[in-house]
Parts: sequence; C-alpha cells; structure tokens
Amino acid sequence: MRRAKRLGLDPPVGLLTQIELYFDLLKKWNRRINLTALPLDPLSDETIDRLVIEPLVAARYARDEDRLCIDVGSGGGSPGIPFLLARPELRLVLVEVKVRKSAFLREVVRQLGLERVQVENRRFEELLARADLLEAADLVTIRAVRPDTRLWNTVQAFLRPGGRVFWFGASGAAKPVQAPLLVEERRVALVPSLGSELVIVGKS
Repeated sequence: MRRAKRLGLDPPVGLLTQIELYFDLLKKWNRRINLTALPLDPLSDETIDRLVIEPLVAARYARDEDRLCIDVGSGGGSPGIPFLLARPELRLVLVEVKVRKSAFLREVVRQLGLERVQVENRRFEELLARADLLEAADLVTIRAVRPDTRLWNTVQAFLRPGGRVFWFGASGAAKPVQAPLLVEERRVALVPSLGSELVIVGKS
C-alpha cells in the first residue's frame, strides 16, 4: 500500500487482505446506510488516509502491555477495526448507539473472523453498568465525538491508572481535557497532508 509506505509503514500481506475485505463491506453497506461521507467507489487517497492510515500510524504508539481497548462511537469501524488489525493482541470493545451501524460492525467482525472484538449497541455511558470494564481499559479511542465534560468523566471511569486516550482529530483542534485525573501527554502528527493528529491523554 503506497499510502502506508509513504509514512514509513510496512503492513503485512495478511493485514492488507483484511483491510481490503473491510473496505468491500464498507462500500456494500454504505449504499444502504450512511457509514461515511468519504468517497468509497472509487476509493480516494483521503478515504484511505482517514480510515486506515491514521489508525495504523496511531497503532505504533500502543504499548506491548496494552490489552483492552474501548472504541467510542465506532460508526463505520474506523479507527477501531484497522487499529485492532495492526495490534491483534488487543481485546476491542466497539461502542455504537445506532442499531444499523452496530449490525454493520458485527458483520465486519464475523467476516474478518475477529474473535477478540465485541460490539456494544448502546450509549457509552450505559457501559458504566459493566463492572468488568470499570478501570479496566488500557486504551480508549475517540474520533468524531464531541469531547465534553460528561464524555471525559466517563472515559476516566473506564481507564485503569496509567491507561490512555487516543483522540483522533485535526491538528490544533483539540480542546483542553476536562477531567481531574486526565492529563494531555503528547500530540503526534498522523497524516501531514491532512493536518491530522493524535492527542494522547493519560490517566494518573
């Protein structure tokens, strides 16, 4: 994948095969439900960069000891699915409130044989009832979700001490974190041509 190599990534053939299947499913389902406004047929460079390259770059900043990742507002499956494909040792929980988008995510999980992925069709805050997830997540990934105080407090409840938030967005667009135990650690450029960045926030 030339877009990946341009940023110093060298994804294995198996990962590329799964990415192709993911895109095939995304194209098929996007004709019926609105999963993304990005061009899919044909795929544009921006689509590939946003949906795949950004998560693959971000995956380099996951730690070897990370085991549980919660993806908030999973929608069309990015960044959660490509992120997991790059870090298959992770257990991933995809959280999506809309029924049809959740059905799409379950089909991706089934077709790609992702045994360590769970789809939760509910609001993120409703997962607070899951005692097994409280202070259990090593990573929480967020994109296209408005980061207000309520969101940050919920994220904080799921992260273990030392856990981190991976916040995908436009360079310089991230607002200050509004939760007592969360502190911004660093900002990393994802795809320079898009002006996108990863904001990494840690829990003390």
